[in-house]
Amino acid sequence: MTIESPDSPARRLLLLVDGHAFAYRAFFAIRSLTAPDGAATNAIYGFIRMLGRMQGRVRPSSMAVVWDGGLAPERMALLPQYKAQRPEMPRDLELQLDQIAAYLKAANVPSLLREGCEADDLIAALTRRAVGGGMEVVIASSDKDFMQLVGPEVRLLNPHDKSDTLLGEEEVRAKTGVEPTQIVGWLSLTGDAVDNIAGVPGVGAKTAAELLRQFGSVDALYRRLEEVRPERLRLQLEASEEVVRRNEQLVRLKCEVPYEISLEELACTPGDAAALRQLFGRWGFKSLLRELEQARLPAGDFFPETAGAC
Repeated sequence: MTIESPDSPARRLLLLVDGHAFAYRAFFAIRSLTAPDGAATNAIYGFIRMLGRMQGRVRPSSMAVVWDGGLAPERMALLPQYKAQRPEMPRDLELQLDQIAAYLKAANVPSLLREGCEADDLIAALTRRAVGGGMEVVIASSDKDFMQLVGPEVRLLNPHDKSDTLLGEEEVRAKTGVEPTQIVGWLSLTGDAVDNIAGVPGVGAKTAAELLRQFGSVDALYRRLEEVRPERLRLQLEASEEVVRRNEQLVRLKCEVPYEISLEELACTPGDAAALRQLFGRWGFKSLLRELEQARLPAGDFFPETAGAC
């Protein structure tokens, strides 16, 4: 696939944003900010600025913010403790989510949620559909599960990486020691503490990568288990096969999730300048109001701080 220049009119690129992840990051990045009425606005302001920065970096032709609709029942059936260690959302953040949704509506940025569906799976399904439609995709998230989707048309934008590097296949190999197609196996062997998934005792990222480079896949590893050295490692793998097989089902993203929206509906279109003005005024976002008024662009086509709303 030919990668078009960011300024090319022929470029078709879909930016998919992990909504809850960025809301959390915005909330903790700005510790204290309130509206004239005293309501917390730190997550709202941070989210708008982060979204703007991402859009300025990627210059998408289409985009969507995707939200968690709950934990997948299939994963919960496999592992009742799945993500159970995560604390409840802070109340001040929870109260700001509807306001973030109001901003996205005014900015004409699609905000997607499917009940009982994790954002990761919906992003995976939209990614597959977009690639099948001849588009490039950039996924904005720090979740390492998304590395399994990386390919010639799919890259990652990690908010923790201040260099704004887009992670492609080469970067995934450098970071993990395995190919994107081996990420499911890699995570199945190591486990994922973030999701409360235990791996094979004694198998860390480096050992898992070495095993996958030697055998190619988890299936091949277990077919040729007698070749594994040292014996201690072979015995640990043998005793943990059921766990590894379960983990494969837990970490593999579900690209077949149905969602009734067309790629055309995700196209970037001008926002509602009047609605944005009203929201920024209510929240006391004077800098954003100034930038909105100073934007010498068609009404509503507003990019705060080098980027902003589609």
